[in-house]
Amino acid sequence: MRCGDDDDSTRNPGGDEQVGIATKTRAKPKKPSQFKVLMLNDDYTPMEFVVMVLKRFFQMDLEQATRVMLHVHQKGVGVCGIFPYEIAETKVNQVMDFARQNQHPLQCTLEKA
Repeated sequence: MRCGDDDDSTRNPGGDEQVGIATKTRAKPKKPSQFKVLMLNDDYTPMEFVVMVLKRFFQMDLEQATRVMLHVHQKGVGVCGIFPYEIAETKVNQVMDFARQNQHPLQCTLEKA
């Protein structure tokens, strides 16, 4: 055999050549778990302050913030929004810090959606 000669029988003894494309299957990224930010009712935080918090930290308009505030007032708890964990945790901390700075006992928490 001379250099440069192609002899298929030496490369693939059976003679059956299978040509294919090797593909790598990539797992689809998992959607991050979602968490509800919940606001709890208390008898001391003014309704106007709650509306301001909902507008400021959850980008609600006046009508939507008022609706959520009334729901919290009547039912004892209400959903402010649903977010990935890090965002939900940040919003809870921001609301709690802001309420404390303004000397209100407003409580916010999160739970898995």
